[in-house]
Amino acid sequence: MKPPILIIITSTVVLGTMIVLFSSHWLMIWIGFEMNMLAIIPILMKKFNPRAMEASTKYFLTQATASMLLMLGIIINLLHSGHWTVSMIPNPIASTVITIALAMKLGLSPFHFWVPEVTQGVPLSSGMILLTWQKIAPLSVLYQISPSINPNLLVAMAATSVLVGGWGGLNQTQLRKILAYSSIAHMGWMAAIMVYNPTLMILNLAIYIMMTLGTFMLFMHSLSTTTLSLSHTWNKLPLIASLILALMLSLGGLPPLSGFIPKWMIIQELTKNDMIVMPTFMAITALLNLYFYMRLTYATALTMFPSANNMKMKWQFESTKKMILLPPLIVASTMLLPLTPMLSIMD
Repeated sequence: MKPPILIIITSTVVLGTMIVLFSSHWLMIWIGFEMNMLAIIPILMKKFNPRAMEASTKYFLTQATASMLLMLGIIINLLHSGHWTVSMIPNPIASTVITIALAMKLGLSPFHFWVPEVTQGVPLSSGMILLTWQKIAPLSVLYQISPSINPNLLVAMAATSVLVGGWGGLNQTQLRKILAYSSIAHMGWMAAIMVYNPTLMILNLAIYIMMTLGTFMLFMHSLSTTTLSLSHTWNKLPLIASLILALMLSLGGLPPLSGFIPKWMIIQELTKNDMIVMPTFMAITALLNLYFYMRLTYATALTMFPSANNMKMKWQFESTKKMILLPPLIVASTMLLPLTPMLSIMD
């Protein structure tokens, strides 16, 4: 894709999300979602091949269905309230339909089937945008309507998402699918806290985006898309191998690292709201995620893959991509735990 075209398309994606973020009118929000969806499709098909074509078609069909449902919910709300403003949604049917539409856009269970398929069919850079930037707009709308969402519906979707995100990634060897299931699980954690403390959801989203960006950039730098190609990293880029270890453990939510902050605070907030079963269930299912992250770290940094050449000469092609933001992202993805008291005051 030629640079001017890529710049125009990317700016349309950004503009679509910004319109959703800054609008207080339902029609403008819907238009923002549509702009964003139509502009992201050429980015998904950057490397044009049948797999990317199939992935883009799946993405288009699910997002178009979600947009249709969103418009249905908006119109039901308009008929009952008489205005287009984003505020309390008095009608429970409108609220439920809008929530389901946004869950489809996010890939929350049981509408998660498109996420692994689409992520696996597109290049790493497009998958990175899909699993980070594309989550911002639907979550911002959920944040605005959080007082009128049905808590039981959202908690049920959150519980199934955390379970599916852990269970689905267990026997995967493709890195993009593993990150897609990880995304479903993280979305489940965000949905669980949405009704009780929406600010915590934003904290979780910020940390999740930093960790996922860092992980994708490391994979792009080492040109890895499978566990097998990742296991050769120790011979080629030993520093990258150890950084992947730290980021994977952070994604799994292990205590000294940044990924532990949202899990800790969400469990604390849910127990404050007299929910004991839900956080216990979520903490147990998070172990499933931790297992497949651990398997990746084991393949990458804890075993020396049998290599035919014992020379340390680099015979593989070097990555020419410059990852400018990688150092700050890695620091933020692993070392934010001491800031937790400040973050809890902000909540």
